[in-house]
Amino acid sequence: SALALLVLAAAVASAVAALALLPRAPVNRLCTAPNNRTGFLCDDRVTCVPASWVCDRVSNCRNGEDEQEQLCGDLPHSLPGYLVFYCSNPRSWVYADQKCNGMNDCGDCSDESWSSAACPPCGQEWWSCSPVHFEFCSCIPRRLCRDGIQHCLGWSDEFVC
Repeated sequence: SALALLVLAAAVASAVAALALLPRAPVNRLCTAPNNRTGFLCDDRVTCVPASWVCDRVSNCRNGEDEQEQLCGDLPHSLPGYLVFYCSNPRSWVYADQKCNGMNDCGDCSDESWSSAACPPCGQEWWSCSPVHFEFCSCIPRRLCRDGIQHCLGWSDEFVC
């Protein structure tokens, strides 16, 4: 009976080891970070860090999975597609949570356009105009309205907004 128990224990150990060697299904790490932005789900299955916090050399997940070599080794190619937005210039990219944020992150406004990035029109916190500053594309933050500084080509931010 001791021999049978030993054989059974060995069989169970072999089965557990075999299961550990089976390839695991890829973990879906897409999540929604604060401000309804694209995020990366940490191993704890609770923490969702904004896409732009991945591979920033700061560990935001408890186990550091947002900074692992296999994820960050060959940016942007090593990142999952949902974390990356490719600008009109094929050599340029931004993190997906930087798309449609009102700022000209690509340098050519492709991350803020309806045709490239599928961005909605300006939200309540924004004023629609043709900005004079390179950092904005087709909207400026309303906090810049009536501040005595021209931000829109036709001065609508000072006289209409």
